[in-house]
Amino acid sequence: MRKLTGAVFQSLDGVMQAPGGPEEDPTGGFRLGGWSFDFWDESLEQPFGKVINADYDLLLGKRTYDIFSAFWPHDQDDPIGAKFQRINKYVLTHSDAPLTWDNSHKLSGDAANAVAELKRSEGRDLLIQGSSTLYVPLLAAGLIDRLVVMVFPVVLGKGKGIFNGSQMPEALKLVESFVSNKGVAFLAYEPGGDVPIGSFATKEPSEAELKRREKFAREDA
Repeated sequence: MRKLTGAVFQSLDGVMQAPGGPEEDPTGGFRLGGWSFDFWDESLEQPFGKVINADYDLLLGKRTYDIFSAFWPHDQDDPIGAKFQRINKYVLTHSDAPLTWDNSHKLSGDAANAVAELKRSEGRDLLIQGSSTLYVPLLAAGLIDRLVVMVFPVVLGKGKGIFNGSQMPEALKLVESFVSNKGVAFLAYEPGGDVPIGSFATKEPSEAELKRREKFAREDA
């Protein structure tokens, strides 16, 4: 079965929208596109290179596909552009518009079902780039085998992110970590089972604590 990795550039407050440039994705009035640029340096090339230089096919949402297909086929001198041209691009979309980029394949219908079927097929492992809309259904369905989050030291306010509060609770296991010279945290996680729950309390609750709990329970009812 194919493995699926999601690789996310995001701000400290969880925004992943338009890291590459001001014109990349201004939807929703987003005006801070290009926020990752100043934080790239040589120290970040090695951990990110392990992701982008691996052997994979791309899994994309339609908006990210449109961004990539308008840029990378016209930059074949860049090894990433040449690689993206060669590999398969699987695109989740409800649009009937043709996918004109070489080796592009449409996935339609329910996102979780379509990706589960793709993972069961023969072929290279899969990598999500951008494509914020894919994360909510795929995380909820447990279909992402590795989540790579690169956290940049900026706060952006409103913008697209990978979580919307609907995800099922789960623990994650940190399998790789690195902090660049400019403060970018590279964190790779794999599923870690149920959320472990415990308490730091070592004594029986006081009467004041019991009243506090009753008050919270009434307010939450």
